[in-house]
Amino acid sequence: MAEGVIPTTLLSSESSHIPFLRGENFSNWKDKILLTLGCMDLDLALRVDEPPIPTESSTLTERASYERWERSNRLSLMLIKSHISKGIRGSIPDCNKVKVFMKAIEKQFVTFDKALANTLMKKLLGMRLKGSKGVREHIIEMQDIVAQLKTLEIEIFESFLVHFILNSLPMEYSAFKISYNT
Repeated sequence: MAEGVIPTTLLSSESSHIPFLRGENFSNWKDKILLTLGCMDLDLALRVDEPPIPTESSTLTERASYERWERSNRLSLMLIKSHISKGIRGSIPDCNKVKVFMKAIEKQFVTFDKALANTLMKKLLGMRLKGSKGVREHIIEMQDIVAQLKTLEIEIFESFLVHFILNSLPMEYSAFKISYNT
């Protein structure tokens, strides 16, 4: 097999592990993209700057270096774009350099993460136990929100979570709240 040629089965196998970028899964998607490109030895264009475009006076080494970078850039862009849902792809400025394209995607999702964190915090602070579910389910739901916030790098200390939980309980749990606070 020619040097630098990726077998179709490897390409298909590796890319099948990449989820489609849908919005809430940016971190996982990015990790899988970078791992796949690294395993396939296609991450050169992400790691190094574009070499000068070869001229008539360029050496064979310079031409080969540019060709490797250009191939990495082209295939990386194709792989990345093929794993972004169409609705999201339209909101990302199109680029012909993979490094610039990845930065544009990251910029888009930093804003998304902030909005998601704000929504989750409001939900956590506004939660109240209603009669339709038990205390255990209510606490698990609150812990799930805290876990989602943690993935967004917002840490809620356990002592705060306990206070959030206690404050979310209705009046009939007053004796329990007093007991805990003493």
